[in-house]
Amino acid sequence: MRKSFGFGLAAALAFQLAVPASAQRSDAEIRREIVRQSIAAYSGNCPCPYSTDRAGRRCGARSAYSRPGGRAPKCYPSDVSDAELRARRR
Repeated sequence: MRKSFGFGLAAALAFQLAVPASAQRSDAEIRREIVRQSIAAYSGNCPCPYSTDRAGRRCGARSAYSRPGGRAPKCYPSDVSDAELRARRR
C-alpha cells in the first residue's frame, strides 16, 4: 500500500464528514449579517438610531427605526427573530 492512498482516503473521509459552511457560522454572526443587509437595503440617511446623517450627527429619534409606522430596518441583533435565523440557516 502506498502512503498517498492512505492520505487520500483520510482526506476524502474528512471532506465527507465536514459540516457545511452555513452550519458552522454562529447565531450571532448570522444575526449580524441580517442586520447589515437590512441597513444596506434602507434607502434613506437614518435607518438606525446610532447611524449618522449627512452632517455627521447621530440620527437618534429621527431614525426610521425610532419612528412608528413605515419601514423598520433591523438595527440590532435582538431584532432578528429565531424564525428568521432558522430560515437563513436553510
